[in-house]
Amino acid sequence: MKFLSFSVLCITLTLLVSCSTSKKLATLKPEPDDASPLIYDSNPSFINLPITVKLKDIENQTNTLLNGLIFEDNNIEDDDIEIKIWKQAPIKIQNDPANADKKIKTILPLKANIKYRIGTKKLGVELYDTREFNLNGVITLSSEANLTNWKLNTKTEFKSLDWNESPTMTVFGKNMPITYLVNPAISIFKSKIEQSIDSAIEESMDFKPNVLSALEKICTPLKMNETYESWLQIVPVEVYSTNVKLKNDLFLLNMGMKCNMETLIGKQPESKFNSSKIVLKPIAKIPNQIATNIAAISSYVEASKIMTKNFAGQEFGTRSKKVTVKNVEIWHKDGKMVIALEVLGYVNGTIYLNGFPQYNPQTKEIYFDKLDYVLDTKSKLIRTANWLAQSYILKKMEESCRYSIQPNLEEGKKSMATYLKNYSPMPGVFINGKMEDIQFDKIQLTNQAIIAFIKINGTVNVSVDGLK
Repeated sequence: MKFLSFSVLCITLTLLVSCSTSKKLATLKPEPDDASPLIYDSNPSFINLPITVKLKDIENQTNTLLNGLIFEDNNIEDDDIEIKIWKQAPIKIQNDPANADKKIKTILPLKANIKYRIGTKKLGVELYDTREFNLNGVITLSSEANLTNWKLNTKTEFKSLDWNESPTMTVFGKNMPITYLVNPAISIFKSKIEQSIDSAIEESMDFKPNVLSALEKICTPLKMNETYESWLQIVPVEVYSTNVKLKNDLFLLNMGMKCNMETLIGKQPESKFNSSKIVLKPIAKIPNQIATNIAAISSYVEASKIMTKNFAGQEFGTRSKKVTVKNVEIWHKDGKMVIALEVLGYVNGTIYLNGFPQYNPQTKEIYFDKLDYVLDTKSKLIRTANWLAQSYILKKMEESCRYSIQPNLEEGKKSMATYLKNYSPMPGVFINGKMEDIQFDKIQLTNQAIIAFIKINGTVNVSVDGLK
């Protein structure tokens, strides 16, 4: 009788302890594939890079570089003329009415100091009279502009020289015009003036530093969303250019950039911009309408954090047999996604699910098709917590095993809209554009991330206004 009572007591205590203590679920972890570098197929995008340069900017730069004494001939022995030419006033650069879409006219006010020698040399005796003149005049030149190796280069032609007053000298008591003597000297220095103008414009109109500075700013990862910590990154591949055109008081240069565009989630990525790899290629026409292909990269670590939030506050099970999911971890194995759910409650341990990631275009979600328990997990649940293995609980868990990119897309559109509305990453550089609907393309798995490829039609223009 005492033995029976003791047995009943032991059974009762065992039941009480069993009811009050959670069961430990010991499942085998499906090990992830070996880590490898994040490599994925990417379709290039195109961004327009129209560059506008005011003739006033060219004028200012040319005046800075071309100053003071611009020509000097100190040898009077060869042609009886010694001449020095100074820039008298600021150079003016404007449209050439004769060819307004391609040529510029340069007006150069000058001051000339001319020494002219008359006389003869007889019987070893030099009989010379040297006269000195200080004259003012204006040179007019016409330049045809082209783009070569990032630089605006010109082919300048001397058009005319107009003296403010006709050069004269006194000969035998009379003032004699000597324009016919001075003007031949112009042929000596006109090629030097042409070369000086071309060299000054080429040196001042080097687009490469400005364009590369603008591209470096554009290619610095841009934070698109605070909550999801998403970043837009542009990686340039090639830069194209048409020839320059002149319109009113502006030089127009159409450039286009072939690039890869990515959106990444997590900490700020490092810029992939490398100026030494940028090559300028000539092209006849830059398209206006462009298709942008963006790779939305969600690392498994970051996706796991978001899915953990999905499970917050939820219980799975019936009556007293319930568990909550405290943490989610996902990884890639054999073409599938493994989802590890750390559960607490009536059962403690880790449940492993696997399935194939898919995209729902209506809800803008990445979800997992054919989601099921990993075999070892299923067999352990059947033995220790068969109620947790039921399909309806799996379905309920499946609802939270989703990673929505809708907020990313919507916030991305808002951020991009701001980014495409006269956004200026640096002085003189402005980004404008428009976007149409975002279209999903495909999902690609790597050993480190889920990559959703998205297509956006629209236009992006990055204008460089002037050269600083």
